[in-house]
This record gives sequence, structure tokens and C-alpha cells, in this order.
Amino acid sequence: MSNTSDSTARFVNIGERTNVTGSARFKRLILEGDYETALEVARQQVENGAQIIDINMDEAMLDSKEAMVRFLNLIASEPDISKVPVMIDSSKWEVIEAGLKCVQGKSVVNSISLKEGEEPFLKQARLVKRYGAAVVVMAFDEVGQADTAERKFEICKRSYELLVDKVGFPPEDIIFDPNIFAVATGIEEHNNYGRDFIEATARIRKELPGAHVSGGLSNLSFSFRGNNTVREAIHSVFLYHAIKVGMDMAIVNAGALPVYEDIPEELRERAEDVVLNRREDATERLLEIAESFRGQAKEKEADLSWREQDVAARLSHALVHGIADYVEDDVEEARQAMGRPLDVIEGPLMDGMNVVGDLFGAGKMFLPQVVKSARVMKKAVAVLLPYMEDEKDGGSSSNGKILLATVKGDVHDIGKNIVGVVLQCNNYEVIDLGVMVPSAKILEVAKAEKVDAIGLSGLITPSLEEMCYVASEMKREGMGLPLLIGGATTSKVHTAVKISPNYDGPVVYVTDASRAVGVTGNLFSASNSQNFSAEVANEYEKIRAHHARGSSGAKRLTIEEARENQEAIDWNAYSPPKPTFLGTKVFDHYDLAELADRIDWKPFFQAWELHGRFPEILDDPKVGEAARPLYEDGMRMLESMIADKWVRARAVIGFWPAASVGDDIALFTDESRNERLSMLHTLRQQRVHSRADRANLALADFVAPLETGVPDYVGGFAVTAGTEIDERAKQLEAKHDDYDSILMKVIGDRLAEAFAECMHERVRKEFWGYAPDEHHSNEELIAEEYRGIRPAPGYPACPDHSEKPELFRLLDAEAAAGISLTESFAMWPASSVSGFYFAHPDARYFGLGRIGRDQVADYARRKGVSVEQVERWLASNLDYDPKAEAA
Repeated sequence: MSNTSDSTARFVNIGERTNVTGSARFKRLILEGDYETALEVARQQVENGAQIIDINMDEAMLDSKEAMVRFLNLIASEPDISKVPVMIDSSKWEVIEAGLKCVQGKSVVNSISLKEGEEPFLKQARLVKRYGAAVVVMAFDEVGQADTAERKFEICKRSYELLVDKVGFPPEDIIFDPNIFAVATGIEEHNNYGRDFIEATARIRKELPGAHVSGGLSNLSFSFRGNNTVREAIHSVFLYHAIKVGMDMAIVNAGALPVYEDIPEELRERAEDVVLNRREDATERLLEIAESFRGQAKEKEADLSWREQDVAARLSHALVHGIADYVEDDVEEARQAMGRPLDVIEGPLMDGMNVVGDLFGAGKMFLPQVVKSARVMKKAVAVLLPYMEDEKDGGSSSNGKILLATVKGDVHDIGKNIVGVVLQCNNYEVIDLGVMVPSAKILEVAKAEKVDAIGLSGLITPSLEEMCYVASEMKREGMGLPLLIGGATTSKVHTAVKISPNYDGPVVYVTDASRAVGVTGNLFSASNSQNFSAEVANEYEKIRAHHARGSSGAKRLTIEEARENQEAIDWNAYSPPKPTFLGTKVFDHYDLAELADRIDWKPFFQAWELHGRFPEILDDPKVGEAARPLYEDGMRMLESMIADKWVRARAVIGFWPAASVGDDIALFTDESRNERLSMLHTLRQQRVHSRADRANLALADFVAPLETGVPDYVGGFAVTAGTEIDERAKQLEAKHDDYDSILMKVIGDRLAEAFAECMHERVRKEFWGYAPDEHHSNEELIAEEYRGIRPAPGYPACPDHSEKPELFRLLDAEAAAGISLTESFAMWPASSVSGFYFAHPDARYFGLGRIGRDQVADYARRKGVSVEQVERWLASNLDYDPKAEAA
């Protein structure tokens, strides 16, 4: 774990809903043995912004050790969950150690303490270190829990010295929990608990270098349970002061934290009096007003009083609030007053952007607001550029020059563009090479422009292999500059295991746009660069070692055993429905208004790193202020697309007679099934399931076998929001409007997904017609509460993208819908979706998981390609290990 005092460092939210003592629902699911649904609790935490998930199975009716191991093993095969670290939480050491043996990547142990003395403390610490985990250390010793600032620091210091000096524990892997106790209880001795924690935190961060500070926030406001407005205000005030002195993580509901400045002044002042114990009557004064704030929310009123300030203040205000309406006039006024256009950039404009960077780093601004600020900055610079043509004597200084590129074969760039904007807002010079950029061009431009770092992005899994190639080429060229890795399919584990070994220079995985500035700041720091790079390299080495141990010890079935355990369907009792037509059907200029009603807005906000359920996110006390105008802008753009009819949504669907042949699916030219039209290839799970009644699935299981003689069918589809989205987005970028450009691409992606959902419903009710009376709300459709699936090549059930060209051939997708494939099987336009249709009632989505070389060799034989070719297609799959032995 890294430790930095950089103002851009992110506060780490620890989710606690996967805790049988903290969530009644999770406890019920675990006790009932419904681990699959329990995984959704973990997934929801990650989606809602948790950066670590705390897992606790301490329940009297459970075998805690077995439950912990089983749940952690399930998490390991869920990429949406396993991308964040796990906190193994238990009061039983045997449970913690069992968990440590099966987690992937770096975990956190919660917790150890000195309450039983030094010997067991040191023994446990040595074991935690051996497993490469971080550890939470409670401020608890043989006397009891620490309550005063002096006692808190005394125990933490003693623990630190034992860990660092006797165990050799890395200081950056130590997380102290100095105990957050309830304030405003009416007991005088409790009044200073908040201040004691804050003072102890300041001393820990100052005198115990490298260590982190965490705590469970809900305890603090326990006295006001039932009054969420007051509780959230107390939490926000406490964090505001605790984070300033070094608290860098907490178990907290981030979605229920108001921005410090947004708390009504009277409530904020009285909550602050309580937290900091500034008055003897602080509790009484907060109680006086508590009821008046129960459930209330106050809106800010916008005005134009800022226009009365001087021009520098006006420019700063416009940048911070993303207001572009007056920027041209204000910039011209500033230029005339200051003389040199460069002085305007380095003066009021950079001052304003520094404020934006500080607010973003402190969690007081969010990505949509930052991108709007960047739009104002670009418009301002565009006004000044003509006046700067004659000034060739240097130009403004920057924090560094960074090259960004979406790698060859990949067309997705929303995340990369957001990263570029965030970096520019923090005074980095960004060279964006766009999409589908070959390795040779990346290296050529990097050398010519003398960049300080290269950032690679990709969405589809073949891009991960291309990133490995770029890294190896950088090594071959003898380059040493940092390589940053990002994108939806990337992960810290993949970066450590697959990419980093190909390059000798620093390789760093960047989780999201909000982390980019902290990473580059550390990499470019004259005083911290070497330490940071060494920390990352050391962490990645541990990840590789842990992954190797996990692979070598992983159990899997042979492919023959897996096939014996395939889905058991009674085909004699099932009559497959026949589609209303065979062959293909084309749709052009599809009604956007119909698609708009199907949009799932949650991923729209996630693209901007705003997490929460829709529509609740619009009223979220922390991110609602950013989410509401973003949603309004999105609706404005969507309504314009519908009204102006410039978006050409196109689709093609098809159905063919089909039969499974082993793990493959044969498609036929007609109902006689005498002439094969195509062969689709599927892969089968080889994992050893924790439940004996679970099958080892392949998609072929859901199609009637050829030998049964049962006439079955398979469908396919390709839909797109059209090339017009990308063309208009480029036009907006040319006008320095990154905000609307990114907004348009995100809306395009949502339209394409809505189109896929819309067509699937029509297939079920109309074109295949196996569910003519189906009636679901949009929420139920998003939750996939219907019969049938539409899996896509490249996704968990069929991770081989190379099946996509055959689907496109069958559909004639390029001619019918204007969708083409790149050499890495990415779809163009980017806002496109494709896949297959399966109708059997038992058909369901699944993750392939770990497979072995025996299946890969058989799969290659069936496809008529080399084993090496298949391994390249699956190279990005961390679950594939050709050396793994069968159970």
C-alpha cells in the first residue's frame, strides 16, 4: 500500500456490507448458503464506490473458516469484485489465516492488537508479513482500549516499533485504528473522543512514518441514530479535520457524506463544536437544532454576483464552476490589462485551475465538473493563441509531458480522454494520439516529443496483449520512462503478472482518472520518484508471487471430467420454439425515442466516476450536486439527437437452425439440417465447484445435441448507434469542448446498449416469440429478469474474441448495419454491441474461470488453428495457466 501526503491522494472508502455482523441481508444469505446472491452484495459495494471490501464471517451458526474460504474463492473469479482489495475481518486468527491462503493480490488483515501481549502479536504479525498483506492494528493493549489521545499514540507507537524493528514489517502496510468512540452522549468523559482521535492521528502520521490511519465512522454519531442529516454532518465535519491531519481511510458510507461546505452553516458550526469539543454546551446546542434538520436538504441558489468581482476572480470562478458563457470577454479584458497573453495563462487561468485541482484532489469536485472546467480553460487559451504566435521564447512551464494512446486494434477512448482532461487540469502537457495507435508510432512520438511518461488504454481483452507488446518494444529500444496502464479490462494483477515483466522501467496501473494525478505526481517527484517506483515494483513482485502460488495450487477438472459434469437438460421433455423467420433482418434509422426509454443510466454516471443507483444518485448528499447537472446535460443532448434525427441507429439480427456437437454449435442452411452453414466454438468451465450440484457449463449446453434429433435454433445480432456519434464528437473536440464530446460518446454507448436490450425484447416477444406475453419494467429488464440470454464474444462466458468474425459473416454486419471489426476484433463504430441469442429456459450467464492446456489444445484442433494462436487470444485471461495441473 502506498502512503503519500500529496494533496491529490484519494481517501479510501472501506465497504462493510459483506459483514455478517453489519448487514442483516448478507448474514441471511450466508446462513442460507446462497453465496451466489451474496456476491451481489460485494459487487454492489464496489459499484457504489468502495475501494476495499471488509469481509467478516464471525457468526455462531457458521463454520466461519469454511465460509470465509468459500466466499473469497468465489470473489477471485469475479473480475468486477476482485479488482479491489479484500479486508479479511475476524476475531479468530485461524479464520484470518485461512483467508490469507486463498486471496489474490494484496489483502488487508483486520485486525491484530496487543491485548493478549507481545508474543501472540508478533507471531501474527510475522504470518501477515509472510503472506504479503497489510494489517489493521487496533489501539488496544493488555490494559484495554485507548480512549485519550496520549494512550492512543502510546499503544500505536509501541505496536509500530515492534512491527518495524522486530518483525521488519513494511511501515506502509501498517494501518492504525486508534478507536472512534461516540461523542455527544451526555457523559462528560466522552466529549473529547473526536478531538482525541484527530490529535492521535496527527501524531501517528508525523512520528510513525509510512503508517496509515483508519477507523469505523458510524460509532462517532451513534447518539443521533435516526437523524441521518445530523449524523452525516458530524461524519463530514470529523473527516474534514481528520483527513487534513492524515486519516486516509475509513469504514464509511461515501454516498451519505455531504460536502463540508454544503452543510448548512448553523448545523456545521454546532457539529464542529461537538467533534472538536470547543464548548462545554456543545451537545446541548446541537440537540437544540437537531430536530429542525431531520430529513431536510437545502438547495443552493445560483446568482451572478460573481460578475461584480475583478477579472482574475471572475476567471477563477468561471473555471471552478465550469461557466464558459463569459470567458472570451473576460480573457480579452485580462490580456489588455496584463499586456502579455502568457501572463494571463500563467496568472489567473493557472490560479483557477490550481483551485480545481485542489478541490478534485480533496474530493470536493467530481469528474463532470472537472471536465467542464477544462472546457472553459481550453476556450480561454484558444482566445489567447493568436496573440501568442510572435512569442516564441519558451512558453509556460508544465508539470510534465505525457503521451496517451488507445492501443492498436482498439477504438474506445472515453476513459483515456477523461484522464487527459484531468491531467491537463493539473498543468500536465498531454499528447493524445487517439485510438488504434500501433506500437511503432507510440515509441516514435514519445522519442520525438521527449515525453516524460506513456499512458496506454484499452477496453477489449486483446488490447492487454498489445500492451505487453508495447512494453517489450520499449524495453528493446532501451527506454526507461514510466509506462501507465489503464482501461476497463485492465487490472493491477494483470499489470503485475502480464505487462510489467516485459519492461525494465516503472509500470504502474492507474485505477481511474482521479488517481492519475497522484501517480504522475509521485513518478515525476524529484524526491519521491525512486521510492514510489520501488514500492510499486515491490508490490507487483508480491502480486506475481501470490498469483503463481494460487495458480500452482488451483484445482481444476480435466476437460473430460468437466464434460461429464455438463448441464443436464432433458431434451425429450423440451420442444424448442421456432423463430418467425430464418436468415437475417435489417433495421435502419431505428426510433431513438424508443431506445431512450430503455437506457440504463447507472453506467452513464459510472463513466464519470460517480457511483450510486439511479435515480437515487440525483439526490445523493455527496455526489448529487455533480450528478444532477450531468444528467440534465445528458438529457439535453439525448433530446437534441432525437429531435434533429441525425443519429442513424442500425441493427441486424438473424436466426439459424442449430445443434450442439460436443462443445461446439453447428448452424445449418435450412431446416433439413443436411448442410452446415457454420460452426461456433465454445469453451467449458473446468473449475472444481464448491457445490456438488453445480455443472461445468459451456454455451453449447443450452442447444439441443445433434444426436437427439430435436430441432433447435440459435440467433445473433449486431446493433450500433452509428458513425455519426464519433464524427460529431470529433467536431466538438476541435471546438475545445471535451465535455460535450465525452458526453456524446457516453450517451452513444448507452443508446447502443439500450438498442441491444430493445432488440432482445423484440426477439423474445416477436421475432423468436417464445415469450409473447412477457411484461417487464425497464428496471426488471436491466436486471435481466427474463428468459433467454445474449452472450457476446469477449465476455466471461465466451472470452475468445476470435468468434466475432464468424458472427459478423453470418449477419453480413458491415453491409447490413455499417459495423466493422478491427484486427483485434473491436467493433467500429465504438458505440456498438453484438452477440448471440439463446432461448432455452435454463440458459444463463456464467464466468469461464480457470481452464487448462488440455482444453486449449482441443479447442485449437476444433477451430483449425495452432495452440499458440489460441493462447495469444487468451493471453489476457489471468485464469488461463498452461502449467496448472488437473485435480
